[in-house]
Amino acid sequence: MSNKSKAGWVLGLVFAINTMNFFDRQILGAVGEMIRKEWGLNDTVLGTLGTSFTLIYAFVGLPLGRLADKYARTRILSFGVFIWSLLTVTSGMAKNFSQMFMMRLGVGIGEATCAPAATSLLGDLFPATKRAKALSVFMLGLPIGIALSYAVSGLIAQSYGWRAAFYIAGIPGIICAVAAYFMREPQRGATEIHRVGQKKREGSPFLLVLSIPTMWWLILSGALHNFNMYAIGSFLTPFLMRYHSMNIKNAGLIAMVVNGIAGIPGLLVGGVLGDAAVRKQKNGRMVVAAVALVITIPFMYFSIARPAGEWVGFMILASIGIATMYVYYSTVYSAIQDVIEPSLRGTAMAIYFFAMYVLGASFGPVGTGFLSDYFTRQAAAAAGITEFTQQALEPFRGAGLHMAMYVVPILGVLLAIVLFLASRTIGKDMEKLEKWMAESSKQEEVAAD
Repeated sequence: MSNKSKAGWVLGLVFAINTMNFFDRQILGAVGEMIRKEWGLNDTVLGTLGTSFTLIYAFVGLPLGRLADKYARTRILSFGVFIWSLLTVTSGMAKNFSQMFMMRLGVGIGEATCAPAATSLLGDLFPATKRAKALSVFMLGLPIGIALSYAVSGLIAQSYGWRAAFYIAGIPGIICAVAAYFMREPQRGATEIHRVGQKKREGSPFLLVLSIPTMWWLILSGALHNFNMYAIGSFLTPFLMRYHSMNIKNAGLIAMVVNGIAGIPGLLVGGVLGDAAVRKQKNGRMVVAAVALVITIPFMYFSIARPAGEWVGFMILASIGIATMYVYYSTVYSAIQDVIEPSLRGTAMAIYFFAMYVLGASFGPVGTGFLSDYFTRQAAAAAGITEFTQQALEPFRGAGLHMAMYVVPILGVLLAIVLFLASRTIGKDMEKLEKWMAESSKQEEVAAD
């Protein structure tokens, strides 16, 4: 098999793995309203199921990122996919909140292997000028996985109950785990202009990554972006069911379009524009990302502002807004590899994921749930309700969640500013890395002579 064919095969497989990654992750968002009603939960408690996943995902990701820089990434990936797929199946057996909580912790541990190992593999298979396109294909697993999860899980839950949705999801993941086991491990740094292999700059790997100014802006951007994406992922289906009065099947289909299919053009266009922009100027990827997020803000605001029942207007506006949000992934993920040497990319992604999940994604579900409960009580109080029981609050949950969703465009303003600030530092950080790699490569040549 040629190097090009090998790279294409690996890209296709890690795309499939990432699709199952987000499929399994999103099931809870797709069927969460049924679980909430069966177990008598409020939105804050429902949100903690998403928070438990993201916290363990973040903390376990740090050591797994270091492992990805030292050991065979193909084996790490295979083991992780098998674990999370198995625990997704057992999530359907949960009898109460506590059992589901523990199962989601296990799924988070398995899924934490995916991003550091897969992105590090792709960095060694595709050169810098093609990396954003490759990563955009890999990240297509995000919207496609989410879209399929909304549609398939909603349809299965409507016909067979929410537990069946978890059972079905594990099968393709286990197939992917077996395929990953037989992937060949590529040589590190093989696609760089300056071949530095396993070499890295001196110092602690973690401190080295954090010494790069651009990484701080990207970490902060990840926290803001993931708060929004996990708020949407956790509560889009409940929002459609409560505020726009849809059943779970139709809500799942609309959510599939808005938070799934709409992301595909955003990722692909973001990858093409990001690669084209970086050829003209070093900060091109960050400029593309910042402009895309500026476009997002009004579309998300006015989509949420549509009156109850006007789901068509919501779907059109939100689809455009979320499409531009997805530009973030193909530009920012490749920008991280632009400022980090090959032997530290797994660690860099793990640090980035740790911060953005602990500071962003973990707060997205529970924070939005808390706001939803708060505005629900406010709406109930305005209607003269004095005893806030679950039954008394139920008619006001649509209005409460509607108000809570405005957090997305508000944080979008901050995110656009942070990405603009990242565009001011990334050029110098790229030049610094290129200089070090050139010097290291020259030293290797001299030593070889």
